[in-house]
Amino acid sequence: MDNTQQTIENIDQLSYEEARDALAGIVTSLEQGSLPLKESLEQWEKGEALAHHCQKLLDGARERLEKAQAQEEK
Repeated sequence: MDNTQQTIENIDQLSYEEARDALAGIVTSLEQGSLPLKESLEQWEKGEALAHHCQKLLDGARERLEKAQAQEEK
């Protein structure tokens, strides 16, 4: 297992804020365009995993809010 895969597997342990900040750092790094192709692809894959994780956390938060609002309406 390479470092990128191991890092991607650890993403599920990050808070939303940690994942968002890591994703922002990757975007900045990729926008600079100074990384070699292989590293750019690895960073892109990690960024995709971070974005998916952030979305999953946001979806969970939305669901919790909707449940809380539904209980208040009862």
